[in-house]
Amino acid sequence: MERYVDVAPGVRIWAEDISPTGPNPGEPLLLVMGANASAFTWPQELVDRLAEHHRVIRYDHRDTGLSSKVIDDQPYGITDLAADAVAVLDAFDVPRAHVVGMSMGGFIVQLLLLDHADRLASATLFCTGAMAVPGAPVMPGPEEALLRLWGEMDDPRDPEGELRWRVAHWRALNGTGTPFDPAEFRALEERVIEHAGSSEPTTAHARMATEGLERGGELAAVEVPTLIIEAPEDPAFPPPNAGHLARSIGSGRLVRIPGMGHAINRTVLSPLVAAILTQTTAAATPA
Repeated sequence: MERYVDVAPGVRIWAEDISPTGPNPGEPLLLVMGANASAFTWPQELVDRLAEHHRVIRYDHRDTGLSSKVIDDQPYGITDLAADAVAVLDAFDVPRAHVVGMSMGGFIVQLLLLDHADRLASATLFCTGAMAVPGAPVMPGPEEALLRLWGEMDDPRDPEGELRWRVAHWRALNGTGTPFDPAEFRALEERVIEHAGSSEPTTAHARMATEGLERGGELAAVEVPTLIIEAPEDPAFPPPNAGHLARSIGSGRLVRIPGMGHAINRTVLSPLVAAILTQTTAAATPA
């Protein structure tokens, strides 16, 4: 079931509630995607396999997909995106859910762990880093080649040129630890573009406020079962980001998917789904 969720005056979020297909579904599962990426950036096979065990909810962040495009007229920050995630759960009458966050979505989930722990049955974070602790050592950031590519994100391109650029972007994000199939990611981006109804690049989240992310010291008190998945070939959040995050969270547990980069390709999809489902099963509320 698709619907729009009003999260602020003039701001609507597109969301989809996917019914479970298995006989004994667990608690709902909310997918929180990364920066400038819509709900359709989650590979459909991943969504379908999770839906065999859970009611799955995915949604478009502000300024992505079919959600409101508002950054220029109504500036917002990442704390607003965290509030949007809660509003989506409220709209579907979900009191508690397992939450999975990738990249920027991992930072949103950290905010949820701190401010809305009662709404989380478990958390799984991957391809992300820990919120900052003022004065603490800084973890390594994105590779220079990736930063240069991000500098081209809003360059003018025709639709075919935009599609080619997005595939090249995924190639860089994928890293070299697993095979990269350009056809796989071209098909993914074709679905993303079809869903949005536009091939215009999305860059709003590079301009949003990031205040509220210097709360890493509070993560030690987190009691919600939390899994951090290390992607050792991630060029955006390279090691030891995942290990640092796992050590920062009081309930953190670390697993590693060999060869994984900052992309969900067919090679890593099965171990990623298995890790998520192991976490949600272990954290399931007793009947």
